[in-house]
Amino acid sequence: MTSVGIDAMEIWTGKLVLDLPNTFAPVKGEDPEKYTKGLGLHTSSFPDVYEDIVTMGANAAKQLMDRKGLTPADIGRIDVATESAFDNSKPVSTYIAGCLEQVYDGDFRHANKGERKFACIAGTQSLDDAYNWIKAGRNRGRAALVIATDTALYERGDPGEATQGAGAVAMLIDEDPDLVELSTEQGYGSMDETDFLKPNQQFPSVDGKRSMQVYLARMREALEDYESVAGRTHPDLFEYIPFHTPFPGMVRKAALLGFRHMTRDTDIEDDLESEIGRQPREADFETWDDYEEAIRGYMDELKTTEQYRDWYGRVIEPTLDISSRVGNWYTGSVHIARLSALIAAADEGKDMTGKQLLVGSYGSGAQAEIHAETVQETWLDEIEAVDVDDQLAARTEISFDDYELIHDVHNHEKEIEVEEFTQPEAEFVFTGWGRMNERRYEYVE
Repeated sequence: MTSVGIDAMEIWTGKLVLDLPNTFAPVKGEDPEKYTKGLGLHTSSFPDVYEDIVTMGANAAKQLMDRKGLTPADIGRIDVATESAFDNSKPVSTYIAGCLEQVYDGDFRHANKGERKFACIAGTQSLDDAYNWIKAGRNRGRAALVIATDTALYERGDPGEATQGAGAVAMLIDEDPDLVELSTEQGYGSMDETDFLKPNQQFPSVDGKRSMQVYLARMREALEDYESVAGRTHPDLFEYIPFHTPFPGMVRKAALLGFRHMTRDTDIEDDLESEIGRQPREADFETWDDYEEAIRGYMDELKTTEQYRDWYGRVIEPTLDISSRVGNWYTGSVHIARLSALIAAADEGKDMTGKQLLVGSYGSGAQAEIHAETVQETWLDEIEAVDVDDQLAARTEISFDDYELIHDVHNHEKEIEVEEFTQPEAEFVFTGWGRMNERRYEYVE
């Protein structure tokens, strides 16, 4: 049976960077460690005046196509996942295709184009769509281009302001992939929730406490559902577990929950029994509240154990590096977690061929998906070709006053003129509006 998965990845980060502990925190009158230790964030990426979800997505896609030697004729499907769209009818994929057609011979006239929306999980759903399209034999030998692109902005003064970010991830989905093969088995946890939403508004309405609860609940349900088709999971089965990462601090809670679930009735629980006891079982408690209190107490002790700290350091921590430097990329966040893990593996000289990743995606509203990925023999060549560190190092640092200006530039309710902070070169840029209020783009040499 032909394998299908991610053949290659590229990113494009917003070209501006805000230092959270040294620039943002002092103005807010807050302890810098609230960001570095609490949220797990150090810097955030922001788009320059001429950047938006189209330019970032098109630039990431062009990097990928150039590196893989592709033309429009090689692409049969373009799916864009975003929760930052500016048009309720015309999909972002058509804008991105139009950009790419400026620089390549041929066009995407016969490629299927679409836009996926389900908060941050839409990027993974787009992967699923491309996977199913190829597995169904409808691709005619062509690959799919999946682009997750967002500007994750909050109202100024909102508690979520420090988690902002902007960037795009482009992924090529194909047969016999060079990076990772996607598993057939998936697990879902989904409920109608109001934890985070944007009802006809650009900036989100967020119930922070509820959002955390829903994230954890849906992840647990998705893991249980995945196990119902793939069999029991165990911490030792997976080299890395990339989670949706709105900020690294949120992943700490999901990782602890996942570790407890996967170690139940295993050798690890047996080994820990003398130190912290066995996990509470619901049948041993008269009320659900008593059971939940006991679980919380067990998890408080579990996270202090050497076994858990070692596992977290090996399996989870490496997935968080890029996110800690760019902030939340919404639909792209779980995909930069995967990339971060594989970059760490390359840096450590690990042999990842045949190793498994367990990927936990989430979107508010709310749905989680769990699936596995198998790293391919050619993974290292692909990872070494991605210039993440160079891109992040090239960002231009902005002051807090600059941050407020650039936030206003990208606020759909405001019209202000601000000079660009950087000089575009060999990239797509936003140039203004057309006769029907459409956004227009050009490639700058």
